[in-house]
Amino acid sequence: MQLDKRNSLFLLAGIAYILLSVYFTWRDQAYLSLFPIGLLAVYFAIFYSEWTFLSIAFLTPISINIEEYTNSFGLFIPTEPMLFGFMLLFMLLQFRKPILNPDIWKNPIIWAVGFYLFWVFITSITSINPTASFKFLLARLWFIVPVLLFGTYIFRDSINIKRFLWLFILGMMIAIMYTLVVHASYRFGEKEGHWVMWPFFKDHTIYGAIVALIVPLVFGLYFSKKHSPLIQAIIISMIGITLLGLYFSYTRAAWLSIFAALGVWALIHFKIKFSLVAGITLFLGTTLFFSWDAIQMELARNKSEHTTEEFGEKLQSATNVTTDASNLERINRWSCAISMFEERPMFGFGPGTYAFEYARFQDPENLTIISTNFGDAGNAHSEYLGPLAEMGAIGFIAMLLIVSAIFYKGITLYNQWPKEDREMRIIILSMILSLTTYFVHGILNNFMDTDKAAVPIWAMCAAFIALEISLKRKAEISKKLS
Repeated sequence: MQLDKRNSLFLLAGIAYILLSVYFTWRDQAYLSLFPIGLLAVYFAIFYSEWTFLSIAFLTPISINIEEYTNSFGLFIPTEPMLFGFMLLFMLLQFRKPILNPDIWKNPIIWAVGFYLFWVFITSITSINPTASFKFLLARLWFIVPVLLFGTYIFRDSINIKRFLWLFILGMMIAIMYTLVVHASYRFGEKEGHWVMWPFFKDHTIYGAIVALIVPLVFGLYFSKKHSPLIQAIIISMIGITLLGLYFSYTRAAWLSIFAALGVWALIHFKIKFSLVAGITLFLGTTLFFSWDAIQMELARNKSEHTTEEFGEKLQSATNVTTDASNLERINRWSCAISMFEERPMFGFGPGTYAFEYARFQDPENLTIISTNFGDAGNAHSEYLGPLAEMGAIGFIAMLLIVSAIFYKGITLYNQWPKEDREMRIIILSMILSLTTYFVHGILNNFMDTDKAAVPIWAMCAAFIALEISLKRKAEISKKLS
């Protein structure tokens, strides 16, 4: 077939790209060959924005942090450059001609996130390290703006919600199977289980958290509708792979988060009244407060460590605060966060500054074999205590408002969604349970500064908002017709 002029141009461009790539590689400058790929990504983002956005779902689980190779700054490739580009594109489109449904600005999730970002901005000004804090703010923006805000535009067609979930799960299947294969070469040793997921995940804690996050989603896809035998076999295989990945992640917090999700499912399924749940929570909280000394003494007697293959013993070791270094180090980080809050209760030390400041707040009695005197080993190990230390009491409240708004709108949406649409109801429920696993896990760890957690979480929030707008529109149409 004879080539037209445009095809000839593409052919010549392709040949030129191959020759330049060979040349740059020969000159040890292979990274320069990525420039044309960047231009290609910009082209697709502009003219095929919907599919480019959805591709982020697939790429997120298998993105790689270049910090592991450059020893300079952390950047997840290719997702974060794509998200940053989407943020700029979205802002350009929105200012040129608004594309967002005005109703999203009435949603409590948007209000809660907006308040959180406002307080991040304020505390970045008052931060002891404004440079680090404004970098933190920028990183939050390129997750929230393109995924949460632009996501509501993409998800106005509900089929894209299902596509997004499928693509994210498929990306995770690649990461899990890779991890299992590497892990198998070490006979699934627990020590090796802490790093075999590299380079896709930094360690087993974030890997376990995201594997737990997709467990309800995979089950949701299976039960959402009657599939063809082939699709059903594929989903069953994915369920098996996911559960294997969860078990061999050796992440106790991830295992516990699944039980928490089952508890939330029971509350929703049996329609337990909120007043009853609030009453029980208040009673347990009061009991915990007045019995804390006795509970600490009981925990001190627990010397179970996760050194055996017995699943029950591994879970029991989650409460060992006497000899388990991992648990003791968490207590060390939490104690530092609380001490930092006590020193600066109003504005905190500034977003993103915990890792630079917590060293001097370490109590010698809390130091463990994995503690560092310079305090250069990471964050507060909590999505809630981190903001408390970095942004004060209001930052802590802002985080609680986000979590409350997400579950309030998610559960309300599930209860209001037409029972005839069984498929979407189950998908909504699976997203609620998925978010439960993460925010329960967030008591013990924090990963919202990574694409692995931020992309699926904000995407599911965007799905709730888009579905609520769709439900409202359908109700208005029905009212007019009647």
